[in-house]
Amino acid sequence: MTILPLTYLGNTDCFAALLGGECVIDLGENYVKQSYRNRCEILTAGGVATLTVNVVKGGSIRKRPVREMRIDYSKRWQHQQWMAIVSAYRSSPYFDHYAERFEPFFHRRYDFLADLSTGLLETLLPLLGHTQPLRFSDTYLTAAPDDRDLRGAFEPLHRRPDGSLADGAAHYEPYDQVFADRLPFAPDLSVIDLLFCEGPAAGDLLRRHAGR
Repeated sequence: MTILPLTYLGNTDCFAALLGGECVIDLGENYVKQSYRNRCEILTAGGVATLTVNVVKGGSIRKRPVREMRIDYSKRWQHQQWMAIVSAYRSSPYFDHYAERFEPFFHRRYDFLADLSTGLLETLLPLLGHTQPLRFSDTYLTAAPDDRDLRGAFEPLHRRPDGSLADGAAHYEPYDQVFADRLPFAPDLSVIDLLFCEGPAAGDLLRRHAGR
């Protein structure tokens, strides 16, 4: 079994793992600051950009389970993020096809980060051809010897100015991104980049990536 964190509009590595076999998402793990639990990366005309969901600070965030993290609406991050997504992907082949499924998430107020991220996840997976029910754990999971624990695997990686990953460890199958005429291929972005660019073919690409 693969143990995964709950990510916000997770990257292609995360979704490849989700589509690659039996998984459980741990909502009981301690929240990790500056991680993909509340942020994602998209490709804009200026290069890779980070979208961050503001969370309520105070107390010991590091000792607070992901399921208890509340969203901070003191700034208009929802409006800013949706405008950034529209600007980045409105010319992509499949944006008009999928946009109405995602826009409501940037207008509705969710008290908890986990509710927002779970809603997005449940919207994304069927579009990627995944029909199996999701499994969640509200309490921290202790990995068994034969488990694949990926809770620490999906952390923001330093990118070079050209958008490539600094570690260069993984091989990613390129696809046609929106700004391919001016920017090099940027791997492992939020899965929405792949979905808006490849549409129904996105799930097959993720499954091939999972098998590498």
